[in-house]
Amino acid sequence: MKTVVVRNIQRTDADLVKRLGALGTSTVHEAYGRTGLMKPYLRPVWAGGEAAGSAVTVLAHPGDNWMIHVAVEQCQPGDILVVGCSADNTDGMFGDLLATSLIARGVTGLVIDAGARDARSLHEMGFPVWSRAVSAKGTVKATLGAVNVPVVCAGVNVMPGDAVIADDDGVVVVRRKDAADVLIRAEKRHADEAGKRRQLAEGKLGLDMYNMREALAKAGLVYVDELEPD
Repeated sequence: MKTVVVRNIQRTDADLVKRLGALGTSTVHEAYGRTGLMKPYLRPVWAGGEAAGSAVTVLAHPGDNWMIHVAVEQCQPGDILVVGCSADNTDGMFGDLLATSLIARGVTGLVIDAGARDARSLHEMGFPVWSRAVSAKGTVKATLGAVNVPVVCAGVNVMPGDAVIADDDGVVVVRRKDAADVLIRAEKRHADEAGKRRQLAEGKLGLDMYNMREALAKAGLVYVDELEPD
C-alpha cells in the first residue's frame, strides 16, 4: 500500500448529489440495480441523520486515526468522509473534536468501518455519523495509511468522488460516472411509488396493484374457508 495523499479528485456534480440525497438510500439502491449498499452492520450513531456528498476516502489502520486528521485538510464543502480499515476494528476512531473540524470544512457526514464515540455530542452538534460500533475505546496516531485512494468500506468499494447517500436505512454508494443515470431512474421510481402510495391509502391491495393473484395461483396457493379436520 502506498502511503499517499491525493490532493485533486473529480467529485460527483453537487446538484446530482443533492437530488440523490433527497430520494433516500432505499430508492437510490433500488434504482441502482440493488447495488452499492454497504453492509447493514453500519448504523447511524444517532437516529434521524441524513447526509449526501462526494466521497473523500481514507484508508486507516485499526485503532489509529492519524489519517483521518490528515484527510480533513483535503475536504471541501459538500464532501462526505468515508473511512475504510485495513482490518476489522471497533475502536472509537472518531469523536466530537474531529467532527468540529469537519463541520468547519463544510463536510456533510462521516461513514466509518470502525467505531465512533461521543454519540451524544455528535447528536447535539447535528453531525451525522454511520459506524460499525459505538465505543469509548481510544486510538493512537502511529501508522501511515492513505487518503483519496480506492477503499473498501463495509463491503463496498468506494472511489474518491463517488456519490454517497446515507440515512436511517443505511449507506449507498453510486459511482460518479453512474450518478446522472441513477438519478433519472430513482426520480422515476419515486414518482411511481407516490402513485402507489395513494392507491394503497385508498384501500387498494398490493395483491391487485401488483397483479399477484395469478402468479400465486400458479405457485399453488389455495384459499379455503376453513381447515378440514385431519
